[in-house]
Amino acid sequence: MRIRDILRRKGTAVVTVRPEATVRELLTTLAEHNIGAVVVSPDGGTITGIVSERDVVRHLHEFGADLLDRPVEQIMTAEVHTCQPGARVDDLRQTMTERRIRHLPVVENDRLVGIVSIGDVVKSTIDALESEREHLVDYIQRAP
Repeated sequence: MRIRDILRRKGTAVVTVRPEATVRELLTTLAEHNIGAVVVSPDGGTITGIVSERDVVRHLHEFGADLLDRPVEQIMTAEVHTCQPGARVDDLRQTMTERRIRHLPVVENDRLVGIVSIGDVVKSTIDALESEREHLVDYIQRAP
């Protein structure tokens, strides 16, 4: 299975936030969309960084409540790991596990075309295993 298969099912919409948006605006966006991370992008197509709820929590200790009025670019992860639509889900699962990455933007021709979460990857793996199980059961039941 490929990443494009996941995107075909879940869609390619990606929530982004501008680098100069405040952390307060970020939190509103996360809550409105019921998501845990957003891509930081000045134009919705290029990637400047990625920022998650965990980034907010980690920086609260350092800045306290003043964090809410700081720009997202001060707390985002600037070195963003990405993948392409043709990447294998098995490879991505391994990368996400080893690097402890929960959200990975999908890029094609240097443009943001989707995002996958570890939950999406796990769901696709479970779906594939269930399909394989059904085929094996069907095969066994039809055997003479």
